[in-house]
Parts: sequence; C-alpha cells; structure tokens
Amino acid sequence: MRDVIEAALKGAEADYVEIRLEETEHTFLWYRGRELEDIGRSTGVGGNVRALVKGGWGFVSFNFNGSPDLREKVSLAVAQARLVNGDDFRLAEAPPVVDIVPAHVLKDPRAVSLAEKKAVLDQYIEVIWGVPGIESSSIYYGDGRRRVTFASSLGSYIEQENVDVSLRLNAMARDGGEVQQAGVSLGSLGDFSFAESLHPQAREVAEKAVTMLKAPKVRGGDYTVVLDPVLAGVFIHEAFGHLSEADHVYQDQRMRDIMVLGRRFGGPHLNVVDGAAVPGLRGSYKYDDEGVPASRTYLIRDGVLVGRLHSRETAAKMGEGPTGNARAISYRFAPIVRMTNTFIEPREGTLQDIIADVKEGVYACNWYGGMTSMEQFTFSAGEAYMIRNGRVAESLRPVMLSGNLFTTLQNLDAVAGDLDMNQGGGCGKGGQSPLPVSNGSPHIRIRKCLVGGA
Repeated sequence: MRDVIEAALKGAEADYVEIRLEETEHTFLWYRGRELEDIGRSTGVGGNVRALVKGGWGFVSFNFNGSPDLREKVSLAVAQARLVNGDDFRLAEAPPVVDIVPAHVLKDPRAVSLAEKKAVLDQYIEVIWGVPGIESSSIYYGDGRRRVTFASSLGSYIEQENVDVSLRLNAMARDGGEVQQAGVSLGSLGDFSFAESLHPQAREVAEKAVTMLKAPKVRGGDYTVVLDPVLAGVFIHEAFGHLSEADHVYQDQRMRDIMVLGRRFGGPHLNVVDGAAVPGLRGSYKYDDEGVPASRTYLIRDGVLVGRLHSRETAAKMGEGPTGNARAISYRFAPIVRMTNTFIEPREGTLQDIIADVKEGVYACNWYGGMTSMEQFTFSAGEAYMIRNGRVAESLRPVMLSGNLFTTLQNLDAVAGDLDMNQGGGCGKGGQSPLPVSNGSPHIRIRKCLVGGA
C-alpha cells in the first residue's frame, strides 16, 4: 500500500498534499434502567485527501473496499483547492517522518467477548439497584480501535494505531416529586481492566443520588469555592483550553487582543499544560493527524500566557511553531486544532491544607454539565458540600458556578499537590465529537466565585 500511496502523491500539482487512510472497529453496550437497550459492533474503512494550492484547501473523503483509486482522489482534491480563493501562505515547517507506531495496550478490550463485557456491566446494574430509593439508571460502555496511515507530499509516511475505552455509570433517585442523579465517567488508553472492578464506584453513585434528595440547596452568592480534580480539570479544559486553540484566536480579533502572549492571567502558582506527549492517557499519541510529533505545551507558566495550540496552518499564520494539536475524529473530517491532555500542574499540599482557613465556602466536585461563551462560563457540579470552619460539612444539592474566566483565574489563589487526571470525557468542536481527551488538576481554591442552585 505504501507504494500505491507514494505513487498517488508523486507529481501532484499542488503546494502540499496529504493522504490519510483509516480502519476502525467499535463495540458498545448501553443499558437504560435494568435492561440492555442496545449492543453492537461495527467496522469501517475509509480515507481522505487534502490538498493546498495558493492558500486554498481541497478536501475529499471516501469509503472503499480493496484498493482505492488514490491518484483520482488526489486530482479531485487539487482541483477543488484551485477553486478556493484563499490567503496565500505556506504551512509551518514540520520535518518529514517515517514511522510505525503500535497501539498502547495493556488488557486489550478486543480480546474480551461481548458476553464477558455484558456480564461485568450486569454486576454494576445489580449494585446500583441494590441501593433503596433508586428510580432509574443508565450505563454506557464503548471501546474502539483506530489504525491510521498518513502520508504527505513532503515525504512523511506514518502508520499509527490506538485503542480507546470509556464507561459511564449514572443513577437517578426519587422521593415523591424530588429527583436527583449522580454519575461518574471513566476511561483508559488501551486497558479494559479498569472497567472490571468498579463495584465501589457503582454503589457510591447510587448512594450519592439518594443522599442528595434530602440535601439542602445552597444560598446563592459569592463564596470561596474549592474544586476537586475532576471539576477543576473540566473547568480548565472548557473555559480556558478552547480559548487556547489558535484557530479561535486567529479568527476573532477580540480574542487576539485578549490572548496576548506575555499577558498575566493568574498568580505565580498557576501553570496550565496541554500535550499528547504526556504518556498513557486517552488524549495521548505520538503524531497528530498532520504527521507532526506530539508535544507538551505550556499555555500558562507562572501565571503568564506563554503558548497556544496549533496546527501547521495556524502556526504559519500566527508566526509560531506547530504543537502537534491537529486532530480529526475520523477520515470524514479534515484535522482542526484540538486539545489532547489538558491540566493544571500540581504545587504542594492537600485538600485539607487549602480549606483550613475557609470559614464558609463550597466544595464542588465532579461535573454534570455547563456552557461557555468566550470568557463567560457556567458549570454544574455533580455534587457539592458546604465548607465550615476549615472542614467539609453537610451535603448540598448540585450547584452552578458562574463567572468571567479571567477574573476567576486571578482569584484562583491556591493549587494543591494532588494532581488527578479524568479520562472519562470526550470533546466536541466543529461537528467532531466525542474526541478522546483527558483533563485534570489538583484541588484548587477560588476566592469570590458566584454560586447558585442547579
């Protein structure tokens, strides 16, 4: 196949051409209530060609059986690129790479039968429904394999494979007209074993949903808020990470005026990193979908904005270097700038250390949902507790946290040392969702954060 690909690229009348061929396998099980609602296994084979001519992109995607006519696809992509009246530019430099990258696999989910997977999930159904007060539940399990062959007119040829696993447990409790729910999302890069021993988590989810039925609502207002690693990770991903994706910055003059390298956004204790070169996580890989090596990119260092995430195109247009953050969820899409593993670096101390001097505050954990609009954010915590006189006190109904990102970062005055990465999420952007990512943080403390009932 390599000879066929390189022959199709040879002589193409374009500034740049790349070919991406992809094989996928996917397995899923979905429970609603006690019943198995859906189960399936699918495979797919497809590819795409992307061509650049004088700043205009042409893109062709296709399914195929056997050997596709790649020379025809290249010609069509080049012809499309010639029709686009783009801003003439050259892609940022990226040395050609030739490599074969096997999947990171510990316990391979492909070696576990559907019957075995179902038997494991059946146990979690029984655990959840064994807690009095549970009204409903849902469980989703999915695993997938993706093998990509990438080649470019610059001489790159990369074969890369990854295996992804994800699982979500959710329980809903009811007492008359009162309804509350709790959930947990988990995942791994190529290791099924984490999904086999979640009985404590399944019981905890159910018990939390029941407990919240009797919990009081928070009195709305400004509080000192402490976020657990899960919610803090979601916060830094959603509220700050997306603003660090260079296509957002380049396309919006207002954001270019705000997201100026060298600007201070927080105290010297704040460091924010994104990088697929961080090993063993769901957002990890060796090369992105443009064949650029993965990196570990500081976005904020010592409170100062020092970097952003790039594709080769955005790096060229902004006069910066590519970071290996061009990703596509499948061959049906061209790669765009995406996060990988995004987190706040740990400092020192524990949860108890950063709540010790809090007279009255809120401890917000886990995540349920939220939205961002540029620098404004609203997040719903999956669970919450009052902090009273330096101690975590009574449970609360789920709370909502709202504010301005940049004000909140300035008010973020303490970062603990207990970094934990959440691998249960998926990121959406440009119609491409859910892209495997991970995010995380130690416990963090934010002074004067607006809190309301969810």
